[in-house]
Amino acid sequence: MTQPDLFDRSLLKQRRQRALATAKPGSDFLLETVADDLADRLTALSRTFEIGVDLGGHTGRITEIMAQCGKVGQVLRADLMCADPNIPAPDLVFDDALPPFREASVGLFVSALSLHWVNDLPGTLVQIRKALQPDGLFLGVLLGGDTLFELRDVLMRAELEVTGGAAPRVSPFADIRDLGALLQRAGFSLPVTDTDRLTVRYASMFNLMQDLKAMGATSILTERSKKPLPRSILMRAAELYAQDYSDPDGRIRATFALVSLSGWSPHESQQKPLRPGSAKTRLADALGAQEVSFSSSTEKPKG
Repeated sequence: MTQPDLFDRSLLKQRRQRALATAKPGSDFLLETVADDLADRLTALSRTFEIGVDLGGHTGRITEIMAQCGKVGQVLRADLMCADPNIPAPDLVFDDALPPFREASVGLFVSALSLHWVNDLPGTLVQIRKALQPDGLFLGVLLGGDTLFELRDVLMRAELEVTGGAAPRVSPFADIRDLGALLQRAGFSLPVTDTDRLTVRYASMFNLMQDLKAMGATSILTERSKKPLPRSILMRAAELYAQDYSDPDGRIRATFALVSLSGWSPHESQQKPLRPGSAKTRLADALGAQEVSFSSSTEKPKG
């Protein structure tokens, strides 16, 4: 039985087109934060790649850091679903859920803030891994589970209070442990995941929602309610937000959990874990401790 899609990808394209056409200065702060982190990760690498792909476009910012890091010979910008009209044309335009690359053709994939909206993330990660050359690298940043938990909470509570029921209003995001497991399942070697929590303060809930709209990051849930929230629910949600998630100066807090992923395409040169029993140094010697033996016996239960 086929599972229904969680996210409406056609709506994602519409939201992205609107965000690009009405770009709001400063609303790309999440992307700038992620770009700075990815720049540090790329600079720290000890090897180079012949071909690298910016998987998602992202206003050209990720392409820029890939070109400047000195580790990538040719950088291809692949805009997500539609070309960014504000910068020169991309090399490719496609849905990052279905990367159209032949097997073992790319040395480096970098994806920033888009794969959390893919319906079949395990399948997409498998395709990325297969498209990587041996010892190729995937670097990705996704929104994690705690992202916007404050907004999710107050919208649900306000709608329950006013109508007696509530529909999902904020997209769910994967937990870091689940994402690490997905890297392993996709066949990546040396998978690593870590999380940074970014807290952003706003004058009100409505300012936060304006930024999300400008980022093209409002809900694209397939099962979302098609009716806009009435003013009464929004005003109550804003009250709850100010009541439960504000600082002494009255500004509210919004949490963004940024989960960084990295994984390598398998290659014989990579480090491998030692076989059990193959260690050449005793743990007691390494710790400078005296080894003590214990004897034990097991009694069978009497009948």
